Amino acid sequence: MSVTIDDIRAAAGRIEGQVVKTPMNHSRTLSEIIGAEVWLKFENLQFTAAYKERGALNKLSQLTEEEMTRGVIAASAGNHAQAVAYHGARLGIPVTIVMPEPTPTMKVVQTEGHGANVVLHGKVFDDAYGYARELEDEKGYVFVHPFDDEDIIAGQGTVGLEMLEAAPHLDMLVVPIGGGGLISGIATAAKAINPDIEIVGVEAAMFPAMKNIIEGSAIEIGGDTLAEGIAVKHPGWKTREIIKDLVDRIDLVPEDDIEHAVALLVAVEKSVVEGAGAAGLAAMLANPDRFAGRKVGTVLCGGNIDTSLLANVLMRELVRQGRIARFRIAAEDRPGALAAITTKFHEHRVNILETNHQRVFTALPAKDTMIEVECQARDAEAIDRLVEALEQCGFAVDRTTRI
Repeated sequence: MSVTIDDIRAAAGRIEGQVVKTPMNHSRTLSEIIGAEVWLKFENLQFTAAYKERGALNKLSQLTEEEMTRGVIAASAGNHAQAVAYHGARLGIPVTIVMPEPTPTMKVVQTEGHGANVVLHGKVFDDAYGYARELEDEKGYVFVHPFDDEDIIAGQGTVGLEMLEAAPHLDMLVVPIGGGGLISGIATAAKAINPDIEIVGVEAAMFPAMKNIIEGSAIEIGGDTLAEGIAVKHPGWKTREIIKDLVDRIDLVPEDDIEHAVALLVAVEKSVVEGAGAAGLAAMLANPDRFAGRKVGTVLCGGNIDTSLLANVLMRELVRQGRIARFRIAAEDRPGALAAITTKFHEHRVNILETNHQRVFTALPAKDTMIEVECQARDAEAIDRLVEALEQCGFAVDRTTRI
């Protein structure tokens, strides 16, 4: 193997005290929901909110004085960028990060805030990556790969050491896959400690790149996934070889389950996790029968999610639960009609969030109106009872289909 348990233990010694030894907790509620003993590794509690610090620090810590003076370069629009920038600044290493031009301003500002020189180039990651390699040759920088590097893999493998140190009885680990660095390191550590442990990789259904490689399939790749941290079209060459040897299977998870997992972690664990970080839990929620009765650990590998996007995910979860609904109610356009409708909302303790009278853009007769209402209730049953009451009063109710 290109990376061994000894490499990972050495990495653990190098980074000790410089990264957070994050909690590894048993979740009683999630265990009851899934029907398994579920343990969560909270890597979203690192200073930069992601596990990437481990590999980056392990790599940077082994540079020679001459390499540190030359400086390092990386290509990333996310967690790897912040990890390299943060620990590079701590160690006094000049850091340049190449990001695609459409990278959200917040991520650029955060990376610059750690002291890195950010260069915006190209429309997609591959453009930024190619330019970073050009600058590596032109300026003499040391390139820090986000996943396809033995030192990076060994650093990420320290997550696995800590998981099994905290819960040595686990018989399965569920790990998100993007480029493959995290699962390669964890699988190397876990299989060395317990050869019988099962390792399950998880990819977003829109980006099954590693599954295609390992299984020889040709599932289409691409789309706008919530799990952008694992939306990788070209996984590593070193990582794919480790995954072939050590990972037992790769599951794909659809967007609905990723969104549900993010929302559930906020509600149950009071923890903010990005889409990629919630992918392991999403796989369990999508197919609980595949995990039933097992002692399962998964990594919440990142927590960098835009606040407006998180708000949208949480609101969409309420819609899925039936607690937020939108109606189109046909009524006569006369005094008292709206009052009659709102009375029913009051009687059933359903709160009106927004309402709109539509008199022009409707196929109803000119004397009628379409009243659009967005509302919220304590549970789906309250909404159902309200609809029934409105229809009994003679109102035609068209309910928007749930997500």
